[in-house]
Amino acid sequence: MRSYHGVVTGEAILGANIFKDFFAGIRDIVGGRSAAYEKELKRARDIAFQEMAATARDLGANAIVGIDIDYETVGAQGSMLMVSVSGTAVSV
Repeated sequence: MRSYHGVVTGEAILGANIFKDFFAGIRDIVGGRSAAYEKELKRARDIAFQEMAATARDLGANAIVGIDIDYETVGAQGSMLMVSVSGTAVSV
């Protein structure tokens, strides 16, 4: 590593509609998995990673190390899901 630029983060929140759609489409579950739900989780994860990468670029970094991904339920009665990512922005 040539230099460290600090911790960077990214977040995305899935609203209540994804859960409503998920339970309405429960018939789509094959082998205990829902393709529609997984697609939305991937989309939220991608948004969080893009936000984190943009912050790292703004700091002059060209890489991120030590990435952590967390999933949390938030909102009234856990009606939303938050995907958060964090890592250390570095220049290599």
